[in-house]
Amino acid sequence: PPLPQADGMSEVGNGTLSTHVLNTATGLPAAGLAVRLAQLQEPGPQWMELAQRHTDADGRCQPLLAPGQAKAGTYKLHFETAEYWQGLGHASFYPFVEVVFVITDPAQKLHVPLLISPYSYTTYRGS
Repeated sequence: PPLPQADGMSEVGNGTLSTHVLNTATGLPAAGLAVRLAQLQEPGPQWMELAQRHTDADGRCQPLLAPGQAKAGTYKLHFETAEYWQGLGHASFYPFVEVVFVITDPAQKLHVPLLISPYSYTTYRGS
């Protein structure tokens, strides 16, 4: 059985962070796309990289934050979109996409999908 947590240990939760990248030009998952996760260090505008992944054939990757890793704070997902489009023989208007978001409750499961085409992108808070 899991060990009970002492009071004051609640700043780290068992939430996870995942993403999913879809190529909206083809309607297919974006496979092999490099994704990096960083956390903003307080105080000051410095980012600390926490994870690097590549999307699989389904456009997904292993959770970027595993249970117990999430802390309240500001994070960014960096998607290497130009590299992905070049691999498909396309130019891309956006050399990369960065999605910045805030984790307020480290116990939540967060899903941050990205929909991409060579000339647009969309992201939203998924479930």
